[in-house]
Amino acid sequence: MDIRRLKSFIVIVDSGSITRAADILHLAQPALSQQLAALEEHFGQKLLIRSQQGVTMTDAGHAVYRHAQIILRQMEQAQVDASAAGNSIAGRVSVGLVPFSSAATLSVDLLAETRKRHPGILIHLTESVGQTYSQMIMNGKLELALIHGVGPIKGVRFEPLLSEEFYLVAHRDFGIEADSKPVPIAALDGMPMLMPPAYNFVRRAVDTAFTRSRINLKVVAEVEIVRTLARAVANGLGATIMPKAIADRIVSETSEPMICRILSPRIEETLSLCTSDQNSLSEPAFAVKDILVELTEKLKL
Repeated sequence: MDIRRLKSFIVIVDSGSITRAADILHLAQPALSQQLAALEEHFGQKLLIRSQQGVTMTDAGHAVYRHAQIILRQMEQAQVDASAAGNSIAGRVSVGLVPFSSAATLSVDLLAETRKRHPGILIHLTESVGQTYSQMIMNGKLELALIHGVGPIKGVRFEPLLSEEFYLVAHRDFGIEADSKPVPIAALDGMPMLMPPAYNFVRRAVDTAFTRSRINLKVVAEVEIVRTLARAVANGLGATIMPKAIADRIVSETSEPMICRILSPRIEETLSLCTSDQNSLSEPAFAVKDILVELTEKLKL
């Protein structure tokens, strides 16, 4: 099989359209359509369904897409290994760090430590609320991810690393005393809250805790950017509930008088290292995994 067809197939899926993919690949659209047809003939299955809205993958398309990601990464790694034979570890490693968690605070340290220990490794970092990292692991788009949860999810292996406690963060104007005692969730009934969208794992944990306590969670805005959330909370537009690492960041980024207190009943979630249970990690990915686990362990201190 011509590996260029696999590359083209990935670009078509990622761009959502044969027309856009042809522009990206600098190919004539008929030539790209022929590559797709040849790929479908090779597998004896229809891989994509075309419509006016673009293309969507069939079940067979999903399978080919996942394997294509793995094959191309292995080809790339083979080239790197051949070039660097006898030298230091080298290659590209894709890592997802879930936002609104301690994982999001590790990005710079991960880059610095990897650069220091393994300068031949190129890290591709992803921090996005809108993407399902476990799905990206299964599709082969990510090799490693730090995410909330312990599974089980078919096709993915979870290695629990850290339990994150959630804290209330609010401006002093909200009238909450600045002490070390837990704040009862009951005291937050109707308080204006700034939170991530409903599909976010942090938001789901908070929703569950409020529902169990039979308390109204009054969300006045949904914010996907930590920096914007920090500024909004500091300006008194609402309070928020975040894992401690993010809560501390919000407090540290403002000179405004803020309170940061744990809740009762406690809200906590597990941060896990997520990898594929079907495909082994490359040598560079193993090296990055070791650094990521080491950095996460330091958060417990």
